[in-house]
Amino acid sequence: MADDLFDLRIACMGAGYVGGPTMAVIAENCPRIRVCVLDLNATQIAAWNSSTLPIYEPGLQNVVESCRGKNLFFSTDIDKEVERADIIFISVNTPTKMTGIGAGRAANIKNCELCARKIAEVSNSDKIVVEKSTVPVRTADAVRRVLACNEKGLNFQVLSNPEFLAEGTAIEDLERPSRVLIGGMETPAGQAAIQKLVSVYANWVPKESIITTNLWSSELSKLVANAFLAQRVSSINSISALCEKSGANVKEISKAIGSDPRIGSKFLQSSVGFGGSCFQKDILNLVYLCESYGLSEVAEYWNQVITMNEYQKRRFSEKIVGSMMNTVTGKKIAVFGFAFKKDTGDTRETASAFVCRDLMEEQAIIHVYDPQVKREQMLIEMDYTLKVNTTTNPKLDSLLVTSPSAYEAAAGSHAIAVLTEWDEFKTLDYERLYKSMEKPAFIFDGRNILDHDAIRKVGFEVYAIGQPSNN
Repeated sequence: MADDLFDLRIACMGAGYVGGPTMAVIAENCPRIRVCVLDLNATQIAAWNSSTLPIYEPGLQNVVESCRGKNLFFSTDIDKEVERADIIFISVNTPTKMTGIGAGRAANIKNCELCARKIAEVSNSDKIVVEKSTVPVRTADAVRRVLACNEKGLNFQVLSNPEFLAEGTAIEDLERPSRVLIGGMETPAGQAAIQKLVSVYANWVPKESIITTNLWSSELSKLVANAFLAQRVSSINSISALCEKSGANVKEISKAIGSDPRIGSKFLQSSVGFGGSCFQKDILNLVYLCESYGLSEVAEYWNQVITMNEYQKRRFSEKIVGSMMNTVTGKKIAVFGFAFKKDTGDTRETASAFVCRDLMEEQAIIHVYDPQVKREQMLIEMDYTLKVNTTTNPKLDSLLVTSPSAYEAAAGSHAIAVLTEWDEFKTLDYERLYKSMEKPAFIFDGRNILDHDAIRKVGFEVYAIGQPSNN
């Protein structure tokens, strides 16, 4: 279809976990809208244009292939595509600052500012600019100020449209969202921009599921949503520690309290700890915002969610060492799963990395199997988040091994640690695994997904989060 036959042209700056899937679903549902995903990384764009996409999400491949080359495009020609677009989404990384003011807590919005400067530089017509990245409240003010400095007399409207995707179900979340949130300025031009974006989503999202707010409510809602979800995980994980001491079963407690409709059952599955790119980053950002506004008690409250998550990961590592005669030195331990959750290849802030680091510090030999994570990606995460590399740990290549299957990872090992809830781990032949391992053979279920009674009958000593040992 020729460019002038499209009703609207959308560009997205950033071809990552949010930008790629979001734009693909917009293109799928809006055949008369031209959508182009942009990135400086030529390798990333080449992957989006290939049969091997740069990220794994169930259903994503089919959506991309149904639209690519028709009304969905991936390009590195940022100037050209930004100039021709009517609506520009900013969907770039906003990592936690590592140095300077707010280091370790504040979000670095440098990439958002750079996008705004590029938009102002190359645009020759008025545009709507949409924040899709998770940003601190009032980031839109900074973006607006940069855009307003253009010397061409152009008018830009800035909207906030945060994503509420769960990795592993991103396509489903985009196809049938619980809500779409759009925030804008409370001016006639701001409200008109909001309605323009509403009209895009209304092609497949019911109007009652599209919520409109002011800019600041929209920006803050994203941080608060992730904070509340992470709070539930840390809350049930705190109870799991009490369960292990008292003889209660955290799964039974989760069922009991989740049956209360005021509480609900979601995010009450105790585990080794939450990971992913959002929860920790967004809570730390929220903590910093509260501190910046002098709300120290509020900041301390939300920081405790992070403290509990760190405690849970450390506690699990200590449980492994303590259960194995207080030493894992020289022992092979099979780690099942490195992604931070099932049905994704994302390893950012994964609890598995923290446990692997702890066990390597005890001189254990770790053999990792994950159906979606390649060794290169695993090592990048170990280095980026934990500063574990061949410089800081010269024995890394011999202490951290990747295996092509769960069975090869477990062969000759002293223990199995289940750290990602991949479905395939539930259906493995545990008798075969047990026979291939050193004795006594241990299983540490960090996701509470296995049939513990059945594998105990095989001969395993089983330890699970928040449950009596019964060995």
